[in-house]
Amino acid sequence: MTSDAERRAPAHPPSGPLPGSLLIVKDSVLERARLASLAKGLGVAAVHEAANGREALQCLEPERLPAPPAALLLDLELSEMDGITLIEQLHARGAHVPLILMSGKGAYLLQSVGYMVEQLGLPMLGVLSKPVDADALAGVLRGACAAPGAMRTSRALASGGPHALGPTGTELALAISSGQIGVHYQPKVCFAHRDVVGVEALARWMHPVLGQVPPDVFIPLAERMGLIHALTLSVLDQSLRQLAAWNALGLRLKLAVNLSPRLLESRGLVEEIVQAQQAHGVAPSQITLEITESASAHQFVSAISMLARLRLKGFGLSIDDYGTGYSSMQQLAKIPFTELKFDRSFVQGAVRYENYRVILSTSIQMCQKLGLVTVAEGMETQAEWDLLRDYGCVMGQGWLIAKPMPADALTAWMRAYRCGSAGLVLAA
Repeated sequence: MTSDAERRAPAHPPSGPLPGSLLIVKDSVLERARLASLAKGLGVAAVHEAANGREALQCLEPERLPAPPAALLLDLELSEMDGITLIEQLHARGAHVPLILMSGKGAYLLQSVGYMVEQLGLPMLGVLSKPVDADALAGVLRGACAAPGAMRTSRALASGGPHALGPTGTELALAISSGQIGVHYQPKVCFAHRDVVGVEALARWMHPVLGQVPPDVFIPLAERMGLIHALTLSVLDQSLRQLAAWNALGLRLKLAVNLSPRLLESRGLVEEIVQAQQAHGVAPSQITLEITESASAHQFVSAISMLARLRLKGFGLSIDDYGTGYSSMQQLAKIPFTELKFDRSFVQGAVRYENYRVILSTSIQMCQKLGLVTVAEGMETQAEWDLLRDYGCVMGQGWLIAKPMPADALTAWMRAYRCGSAGLVLAA
Protein backbone atom coordinates (compact mmCIF):
# COMPACT_ATOMS: atom_id res chain seq x y z
CA MET A 1 0.00 0.00 0.00
CA THR A 2 1.04 3.61 -0.57
CA SER A 3 0.64 6.03 2.28
CA ASP A 4 -0.76 9.53 1.96
CA ALA A 5 2.64 10.91 2.89
CA GLU A 6 4.29 9.07 -0.01
CA ARG A 7 1.69 10.42 -2.45
CA ARG A 8 2.13 14.04 -1.43
CA ALA A 9 4.63 16.37 -3.04
CA PRO A 10 7.43 17.57 -0.75
CA ALA A 11 6.44 20.17 1.82
CA HIS A 12 9.11 22.50 0.46
CA PRO A 13 9.54 21.61 -3.22
CA PRO A 14 12.88 22.63 -4.76
CA SER A 15 12.95 25.91 -6.61
CA GLY A 16 13.13 26.14 -10.38
CA PRO A 17 10.79 25.17 -13.21
CA LEU A 18 9.65 21.60 -13.78
CA PRO A 19 9.01 19.98 -17.16
CA GLY A 20 5.55 20.14 -18.67
CA SER A 21 5.47 16.45 -19.57
CA LEU A 22 6.95 13.16 -18.41
CA LEU A 23 6.89 9.59 -19.72
CA ILE A 24 7.14 6.95 -16.97
CA VAL A 25 8.33 3.49 -18.04
CA LYS A 26 7.66 0.99 -15.27
CA ASP A 27 6.10 -2.49 -15.40
CA SER A 28 4.41 -2.41 -11.97
CA VAL A 29 0.96 -0.83 -12.34
CA LEU A 30 0.82 0.27 -8.69
CA GLU A 31 4.32 1.72 -8.66
CA ARG A 32 3.74 3.44 -11.98
CA ALA A 33 0.59 5.03 -10.59
CA ARG A 34 2.50 6.16 -7.47
CA LEU A 35 5.22 7.81 -9.56
CA ALA A 36 2.61 9.47 -11.78
CA SER A 37 0.89 10.82 -8.68
CA LEU A 38 4.18 12.19 -7.35
CA ALA A 39 4.97 13.90 -10.67
CA LYS A 40 1.51 15.49 -10.90
CA GLY A 41 1.75 16.60 -7.29
CA LEU A 42 5.01 18.34 -8.13
CA GLY A 43 3.35 20.24 -10.95
CA VAL A 44 4.13 18.18 -14.08
CA ALA A 45 1.14 18.92 -16.32
CA ALA A 46 1.13 15.84 -18.58
CA VAL A 47 2.22 12.42 -17.34
CA HIS A 48 2.29 9.52 -19.81
CA GLU A 49 2.83 5.87 -18.85
CA ALA A 50 4.31 2.77 -20.48
CA ALA A 51 4.60 -0.71 -19.02
CA ASN A 52 7.73 -1.73 -20.93
CA GLY A 53 10.24 -0.69 -23.55
CA ARG A 54 8.05 -1.53 -26.53
CA GLU A 55 5.17 0.57 -25.23
CA ALA A 56 7.60 3.41 -24.57
CA LEU A 57 8.85 3.35 -28.16
CA GLN A 58 5.25 3.39 -29.38
CA CYS A 59 4.50 6.40 -27.16
CA LEU A 60 7.40 8.29 -28.71
CA GLU A 61 5.99 7.90 -32.24
CA PRO A 62 4.92 11.36 -33.54
CA GLU A 63 1.33 10.23 -34.12
CA ARG A 64 0.90 9.05 -30.52
CA LEU A 65 1.82 12.23 -28.65
CA PRO A 66 1.32 15.86 -29.77
CA ALA A 67 4.88 16.65 -28.62
CA PRO A 68 7.79 14.57 -27.29
CA PRO A 69 7.91 14.31 -23.48
CA ALA A 70 10.35 16.64 -21.78
CA ALA A 71 11.81 13.71 -19.84
CA LEU A 72 11.62 9.92 -19.63
CA LEU A 73 11.67 8.26 -16.19
CA LEU A 74 12.99 4.76 -16.89
CA ASP A 75 13.15 1.76 -14.59
CA LEU A 76 16.06 -0.47 -15.63
CA GLU A 77 14.35 -3.62 -14.29
CA LEU A 78 11.55 -4.23 -16.80
CA SER A 79 10.10 -7.68 -17.48
CA GLU A 80 9.73 -7.03 -21.22
CA MET A 81 12.51 -5.15 -23.04
CA ASP A 82 14.59 -4.03 -20.08
CA GLY A 83 15.75 -0.47 -19.63
CA ILE A 84 19.21 -1.03 -21.10
CA THR A 85 17.74 -2.45 -24.31
CA LEU A 86 15.35 0.50 -24.50
CA ILE A 87 18.27 2.93 -24.16
CA GLU A 88 20.02 1.22 -27.08
CA GLN A 89 16.82 1.44 -29.12
CA LEU A 90 16.46 5.14 -28.33
CA HIS A 91 20.00 5.73 -29.51
CA ALA A 92 19.46 3.71 -32.69
CA ARG A 93 16.34 5.73 -33.53
CA GLY A 94 17.87 9.11 -32.72
CA ALA A 95 15.30 9.78 -29.99
CA HIS A 96 17.13 12.19 -27.70
CA VAL A 97 14.63 12.34 -24.86
CA PRO A 98 16.36 13.34 -21.59
CA LEU A 99 16.59 10.26 -19.35
CA ILE A 100 16.14 9.72 -15.63
CA LEU A 101 17.31 6.24 -14.65
CA MET A 102 16.03 4.36 -11.61
CA SER A 103 16.99 0.99 -10.18
CA GLY A 104 16.92 -1.00 -6.98
CA LYS A 105 20.13 -2.87 -7.79
CA GLY A 106 22.56 -0.42 -6.25
CA ALA A 107 24.50 2.73 -7.09
CA TYR A 108 27.23 1.01 -9.12
CA LEU A 109 24.74 -0.38 -11.62
CA LEU A 110 23.16 3.05 -12.04
CA GLN A 111 26.61 4.61 -12.48
CA SER A 112 27.58 2.04 -15.13
CA VAL A 113 24.41 2.50 -17.15
CA GLY A 114 24.67 6.27 -16.74
CA TYR A 115 28.18 6.12 -18.20
CA MET A 116 26.81 4.07 -21.12
CA VAL A 117 24.15 6.73 -21.74
CA GLU A 118 26.79 9.48 -21.78
CA GLN A 119 28.97 7.52 -24.21
CA LEU A 120 26.00 7.07 -26.54
CA GLY A 121 25.51 10.83 -26.51
CA LEU A 122 22.02 10.71 -25.03
CA PRO A 123 20.96 13.47 -22.62
CA MET A 124 20.61 12.34 -19.01
CA LEU A 125 19.15 14.25 -16.08
CA GLY A 126 20.17 11.94 -13.25
CA VAL A 127 19.75 8.61 -11.49
CA LEU A 128 17.40 7.56 -8.70
CA SER A 129 17.56 4.62 -6.31
CA LYS A 130 14.25 2.88 -5.65
CA PRO A 131 11.98 3.50 -3.90
CA VAL A 132 11.80 7.00 -5.37
CA ASP A 133 10.47 9.80 -3.18
CA ALA A 134 9.07 13.18 -4.20
CA ASP A 135 12.11 15.23 -3.17
CA ALA A 136 14.53 13.09 -5.19
CA LEU A 137 12.21 13.10 -8.20
CA ALA A 138 11.77 16.89 -8.05
CA GLY A 139 15.53 17.37 -7.88
CA VAL A 140 16.24 15.59 -11.17
CA LEU A 141 13.15 16.90 -12.97
CA ARG A 142 14.34 20.49 -12.64
CA GLY A 143 17.09 19.80 -15.17
CA ALA A 144 14.61 18.75 -17.85
CA CYS A 145 13.68 22.32 -18.74
CA ALA A 146 17.12 22.88 -20.30
CA ALA A 147 17.18 19.64 -22.27
CA PRO A 148 14.58 19.98 -25.06
CA GLY A 149 16.92 22.13 -27.15
CA ALA A 150 19.10 19.09 -27.78
CA MET A 151 16.01 17.17 -28.84
CA ARG A 152 14.95 19.88 -31.26
CA THR A 153 18.43 19.91 -32.76
CA SER A 154 18.25 16.16 -33.30
CA ARG A 155 14.84 16.42 -34.97
CA ALA A 156 16.02 19.30 -37.16
CA LEU A 157 19.02 17.35 -38.42
CA ALA A 158 16.76 14.45 -39.29
CA SER A 159 14.22 16.59 -41.14
CA GLY A 160 15.90 16.31 -44.51
CA GLY A 161 17.48 18.82 -46.84
CA PRO A 162 20.81 18.83 -48.72
CA HIS A 163 22.89 18.65 -45.54
CA ALA A 164 20.62 16.49 -43.36
CA LEU A 165 23.42 13.94 -42.97
CA GLY A 166 26.14 16.52 -42.35
CA PRO A 167 29.12 17.66 -44.41
CA THR A 168 30.68 15.50 -47.09
CA GLY A 169 34.26 14.34 -47.43
CA THR A 170 34.68 16.51 -50.52
CA GLU A 171 33.59 19.59 -48.56
CA LEU A 172 36.00 18.71 -45.75
CA ALA A 173 38.91 18.27 -48.16
CA LEU A 174 38.15 21.68 -49.67
CA ALA A 175 37.84 23.24 -46.19
CA ILE A 176 41.29 21.93 -45.20
CA SER A 177 43.01 23.05 -48.40
CA SER A 178 41.33 26.49 -48.45
CA GLY A 179 41.94 27.30 -44.78
CA GLN A 180 38.28 27.17 -43.70
CA ILE A 181 39.26 25.13 -40.67
CA GLY A 182 40.85 27.35 -38.08
CA VAL A 183 42.21 26.82 -34.58
CA HIS A 184 40.82 27.87 -31.23
CA TYR A 185 42.80 27.68 -27.99
CA GLN A 186 41.67 26.62 -24.54
CA PRO A 187 43.86 27.70 -21.60
CA LYS A 188 45.32 25.39 -18.97
CA VAL A 189 45.77 26.71 -15.46
CA CYS A 190 48.16 25.45 -12.79
CA PHE A 191 46.36 24.43 -9.59
CA ALA A 192 49.22 25.50 -7.33
CA HIS A 193 49.60 29.15 -8.34
CA ARG A 194 46.65 29.56 -10.76
CA ASP A 195 48.81 30.88 -13.61
CA VAL A 196 47.96 30.09 -17.23
CA VAL A 197 50.75 27.74 -18.28
CA GLY A 198 49.55 26.35 -21.59
CA VAL A 199 46.83 25.96 -24.20
CA GLU A 200 45.30 23.16 -26.22
CA ALA A 201 44.88 23.73 -29.95
CA LEU A 202 41.41 22.68 -31.14
CA ALA A 203 40.24 22.57 -34.76
CA ARG A 204 37.10 24.58 -35.58
CA TRP A 205 35.15 24.49 -38.86
CA MET A 206 32.69 27.20 -39.88
CA HIS A 207 30.80 25.64 -42.81
CA PRO A 208 29.30 28.19 -45.28
CA VAL A 209 25.89 26.44 -45.14
CA LEU A 210 25.81 24.38 -41.95
CA GLY A 211 27.52 26.93 -39.76
CA GLN A 212 29.73 25.63 -36.96
CA VAL A 213 30.38 21.91 -37.52
CA PRO A 214 31.24 20.12 -34.24
CA PRO A 215 34.66 18.45 -34.06
CA ASP A 216 33.02 15.16 -33.09
CA VAL A 217 31.41 15.26 -36.54
CA PHE A 218 34.24 16.35 -38.84
CA ILE A 219 37.18 14.63 -37.14
CA PRO A 220 35.69 11.11 -37.49
CA LEU A 221 34.81 12.11 -41.07
CA ALA A 222 38.44 13.06 -41.66
CA GLU A 223 39.57 9.71 -40.30
CA ARG A 224 37.12 7.78 -42.49
CA MET A 225 38.01 9.72 -45.64
CA GLY A 226 41.78 9.58 -45.19
CA LEU A 227 41.99 13.33 -44.51
CA ILE A 228 43.18 13.23 -40.92
CA HIS A 229 46.84 13.57 -41.93
CA ALA A 230 46.21 16.79 -43.87
CA LEU A 231 43.94 18.13 -41.12
CA THR A 232 46.53 17.44 -38.41
CA LEU A 233 49.35 19.13 -40.34
CA SER A 234 47.12 22.17 -40.99
CA VAL A 235 46.25 22.52 -37.30
CA LEU A 236 49.89 21.98 -36.32
CA ASP A 237 51.14 24.64 -38.76
CA GLN A 238 48.56 27.22 -37.65
CA SER A 239 49.11 26.63 -33.94
CA LEU A 240 52.91 26.65 -34.17
CA ARG A 241 52.77 29.93 -36.09
CA GLN A 242 50.65 31.35 -33.29
CA LEU A 243 52.97 29.93 -30.63
CA ALA A 244 55.90 31.69 -32.30
CA ALA A 245 53.93 34.96 -32.29
CA TRP A 246 53.22 34.58 -28.59
CA ASN A 247 56.91 33.86 -27.95
CA ALA A 248 57.80 37.09 -29.75
CA LEU A 249 55.50 38.96 -27.37
CA GLY A 250 57.22 37.40 -24.37
CA LEU A 251 54.26 35.12 -23.66
CA ARG A 252 55.75 31.67 -23.07
CA LEU A 253 53.12 28.95 -23.17
CA LYS A 254 53.09 25.22 -23.74
CA LEU A 255 51.02 24.05 -26.69
CA ALA A 256 49.10 20.77 -26.86
CA VAL A 257 48.08 19.36 -30.25
CA ASN A 258 45.94 16.26 -30.74
CA LEU A 259 47.40 13.37 -32.71
CA SER A 260 44.87 10.91 -34.11
CA PRO A 261 45.56 7.20 -33.43
CA ARG A 262 45.16 6.74 -37.20
CA LEU A 263 48.49 8.55 -37.64
CA LEU A 264 50.52 6.36 -35.31
CA GLU A 265 51.63 4.17 -38.21
CA SER A 266 52.15 7.05 -40.64
CA ARG A 267 55.63 6.95 -42.13
CA GLY A 268 57.39 10.27 -42.18
CA LEU A 269 55.14 11.92 -39.57
CA VAL A 270 58.01 12.45 -37.11
CA GLU A 271 60.00 14.29 -39.77
CA GLU A 272 56.96 16.39 -40.73
CA ILE A 273 56.39 17.41 -37.10
CA VAL A 274 60.05 18.29 -36.63
CA GLN A 275 60.12 20.31 -39.87
CA ALA A 276 57.06 22.31 -38.77
CA GLN A 277 58.59 22.95 -35.35
CA GLN A 278 61.88 24.12 -36.83
CA ALA A 279 60.20 26.22 -39.53
CA HIS A 280 58.41 28.27 -36.87
CA GLY A 281 61.42 28.49 -34.57
CA VAL A 282 59.76 27.15 -31.42
CA ALA A 283 61.31 24.75 -28.93
CA PRO A 284 60.09 21.12 -29.01
CA SER A 285 59.80 21.32 -25.21
CA GLN A 286 56.92 23.76 -25.72
CA ILE A 287 54.92 21.19 -27.69
CA THR A 288 52.95 18.27 -26.29
CA LEU A 289 51.30 15.75 -28.60
CA GLU A 290 48.12 14.25 -27.16
CA ILE A 291 47.29 10.67 -28.15
CA THR A 292 43.87 9.40 -27.17
CA GLU A 293 43.67 6.44 -24.82
CA SER A 294 40.99 4.87 -27.01
CA ALA A 295 43.61 3.87 -29.56
CA SER A 296 43.97 0.12 -29.82
CA ALA A 297 46.82 -1.80 -28.22
CA HIS A 298 48.00 -2.85 -31.69
CA GLN A 299 48.30 0.78 -32.77
CA PHE A 300 50.33 1.65 -29.68
CA VAL A 301 52.66 -1.33 -30.03
CA SER A 302 53.38 -0.48 -33.68
CA ALA A 303 53.84 3.20 -32.80
CA ILE A 304 56.40 2.86 -30.00
CA SER A 305 59.21 3.69 -32.41
CA MET A 306 57.52 6.90 -33.58
CA LEU A 307 56.60 8.08 -30.09
CA ALA A 308 60.02 7.25 -28.67
CA ARG A 309 61.68 9.25 -31.47
CA LEU A 310 59.46 12.23 -30.69
CA ARG A 311 60.49 12.06 -27.04
CA LEU A 312 64.16 11.85 -28.02
CA LYS A 313 63.70 15.07 -29.97
CA GLY A 314 62.23 16.81 -26.90
CA PHE A 315 58.49 16.75 -27.57
CA GLY A 316 56.09 15.98 -24.76
CA LEU A 317 53.63 13.08 -25.04
CA SER A 318 50.25 13.03 -23.34
CA ILE A 319 47.88 10.11 -22.95
CA ASP A 320 44.56 11.83 -23.63
CA ASP A 321 41.05 10.90 -22.44
CA TYR A 322 42.45 8.77 -19.61
CA GLY A 323 39.63 6.82 -18.03
CA THR A 324 37.86 5.88 -21.28
CA GLY A 325 40.10 3.07 -22.56
CA TYR A 326 41.12 -0.36 -21.38
CA SER A 327 44.90 -0.68 -21.69
CA SER A 328 46.10 2.39 -19.79
CA MET A 329 48.61 0.63 -17.55
CA GLN A 330 50.27 -1.16 -20.46
CA GLN A 331 50.52 2.11 -22.38
CA LEU A 332 52.04 3.95 -19.42
CA ALA A 333 54.54 1.14 -18.88
CA LYS A 334 55.64 0.81 -22.52
CA ILE A 335 55.50 4.33 -23.95
CA PRO A 336 57.50 7.34 -22.68
CA PHE A 337 54.56 9.60 -21.84
CA THR A 338 55.24 12.81 -19.97
CA GLU A 339 51.63 13.69 -19.17
CA LEU A 340 48.34 12.04 -18.29
CA LYS A 341 45.08 13.81 -19.07
CA PHE A 342 41.91 12.76 -17.26
CA ASP A 343 38.80 12.59 -19.43
CA ARG A 344 36.03 15.04 -18.54
CA SER A 345 33.55 12.23 -17.76
CA PHE A 346 36.05 10.93 -15.22
CA VAL A 347 36.55 14.40 -13.70
CA GLN A 348 32.81 15.05 -13.43
CA GLY A 349 32.13 11.55 -12.14
CA ALA A 350 34.66 11.96 -9.33
CA VAL A 351 32.56 14.66 -7.70
CA ARG A 352 29.50 12.40 -7.66
CA TYR A 353 30.84 8.89 -7.09
CA GLU A 354 33.15 7.43 -4.47
CA ASN A 355 34.62 4.77 -6.77
CA TYR A 356 35.69 7.46 -9.27
CA ARG A 357 37.36 9.42 -6.47
CA VAL A 358 39.34 6.39 -5.31
CA ILE A 359 40.60 5.67 -8.83
CA LEU A 360 41.34 9.35 -9.48
CA SER A 361 43.35 9.90 -6.29
CA THR A 362 45.27 6.65 -6.82
CA SER A 363 46.04 7.58 -10.44
CA ILE A 364 47.37 11.01 -9.42
CA GLN A 365 49.60 9.42 -6.78
CA MET A 366 50.87 6.95 -9.39
CA CYS A 367 51.68 9.81 -11.78
CA GLN A 368 53.54 11.67 -9.06
CA LYS A 369 55.75 8.63 -8.51
CA LEU A 370 56.29 8.25 -12.27
CA GLY A 371 57.10 11.93 -12.72
CA LEU A 372 54.13 12.55 -15.03
CA VAL A 373 52.25 15.84 -15.26
CA THR A 374 48.51 15.41 -14.60
CA VAL A 375 45.82 17.45 -16.36
CA ALA A 376 42.08 17.45 -15.64
CA GLU A 377 39.99 18.43 -18.65
CA GLY A 378 36.34 19.34 -18.87
CA MET A 379 36.21 21.12 -15.53
CA GLU A 380 32.94 23.02 -15.18
CA THR A 381 32.37 23.56 -11.46
CA GLN A 382 34.19 24.89 -8.43
CA ALA A 383 33.62 21.53 -6.72
CA GLU A 384 35.63 19.81 -9.48
CA TRP A 385 38.43 22.38 -9.15
CA ASP A 386 38.57 21.93 -5.37
CA LEU A 387 38.62 18.13 -5.59
CA LEU A 388 41.37 17.94 -8.21
CA ARG A 389 43.45 20.58 -6.42
CA ASP A 390 43.18 18.71 -3.12
CA TYR A 391 44.21 15.45 -4.80
CA GLY A 392 47.37 17.07 -6.18
CA CYS A 393 46.51 17.36 -9.87
CA VAL A 394 48.93 19.72 -11.65
CA MET A 395 46.77 21.50 -14.26
CA GLY A 396 43.10 22.09 -14.98
CA GLN A 397 41.28 22.86 -18.21
CA GLY A 398 37.60 23.46 -18.96
CA TRP A 399 34.73 25.92 -19.16
CA LEU A 400 35.16 26.81 -15.49
CA ILE A 401 38.34 28.55 -16.61
CA ALA A 402 37.48 29.49 -20.21
CA LYS A 403 35.95 28.13 -23.38
CA PRO A 404 38.14 27.57 -26.46
CA MET A 405 38.61 30.87 -28.29
CA PRO A 406 40.50 32.40 -31.24
CA ALA A 407 44.06 33.53 -30.64
CA ASP A 408 43.28 37.26 -30.48
CA ALA A 409 40.46 36.64 -27.99
CA LEU A 410 42.79 34.48 -25.89
CA THR A 411 45.40 37.24 -25.74
CA ALA A 412 42.75 39.69 -24.50
CA TRP A 413 41.41 37.11 -22.04
CA MET A 414 44.93 36.54 -20.69
CA ARG A 415 45.34 40.25 -19.98
CA ALA A 416 42.00 40.31 -18.16
CA TYR A 417 42.86 37.14 -16.24
CA ARG A 418 46.19 38.52 -15.08
CA CYS A 419 44.64 41.73 -13.78
CA GLY A 420 41.83 39.82 -12.10
CA SER A 421 38.96 41.02 -14.30
CA ALA A 422 38.22 37.82 -16.23
CA GLY A 423 35.32 36.95 -13.95
CA LEU A 424 37.02 33.85 -12.52
CA VAL A 425 36.96 32.79 -8.89
CA LEU A 426 39.28 29.83 -8.42
CA ALA A 427 39.91 28.82 -4.82
CA ALA A 428 43.54 28.75 -3.82
